[in-house]
Amino acid sequence: MQTATVAKKPTSAAGIVRSGRPPRALAGEVETRILDAARKVFLERGFEGASVDEIADVARAGKPTIYARFPGKQALFAAVMTRLVSEKTSSYESLSLAGATLEERLASIATAILRNVLVAETVGLARAAVAEARRFPDLAASIHRMARERISEAVAQLLGELPEADQLPGFTTDRRAGTARHFVELIVLPMLLRALFGEDLKALRADIGPHVARTVAFFLTACRHGRAG
Repeated sequence: MQTATVAKKPTSAAGIVRSGRPPRALAGEVETRILDAARKVFLERGFEGASVDEIADVARAGKPTIYARFPGKQALFAAVMTRLVSEKTSSYESLSLAGATLEERLASIATAILRNVLVAETVGLARAAVAEARRFPDLAASIHRMARERISEAVAQLLGELPEADQLPGFTTDRRAGTARHFVELIVLPMLLRALFGEDLKALRADIGPHVARTVAFFLTACRHGRAG
């Protein structure tokens, strides 16, 4: 009588299937992969059109892995939007002055800002924040405040470095922060609104030069008369 043999499961490391949380050293990489995937899906489909299933597929991560880090789609959306605006505004810390005249220096700042704003991902971020403002009012306000403050702080720093800073009423230390905010709003808002309403980004970028020239001239007229800030 033959005795049936039962195949033993492999005991080598290669044959062991592990589940659960990844090693601590890989946890950051997993979270980054999830956020990168969610960023792609949310910007393409919006909050309503996105699903955790699709995000998990793009991230090559299981849904339990995602839910272990983010309690739901809303928390994931908030994390993606906050991370994205932080990344986009960090580049303003490296803004620098260029040009021989005051007009040229201000134009260099404005041009650098608009080149950063008028790209598909930045416009997509703004569009997503506006679209979901009623659902996430605190998040929308936080994103707007973070972007405005970071850009304005960088511009205020540069205004203080201008040789003419002490000669114009709007550039003095006590008014510089307000002047920087007005400058950013004058430069950014008209072009960003045009982008949000669907104007071609390539055409908008071609219009940066004329828009900056007009706006800088208007801005300096206000500053010289002490009406900015």
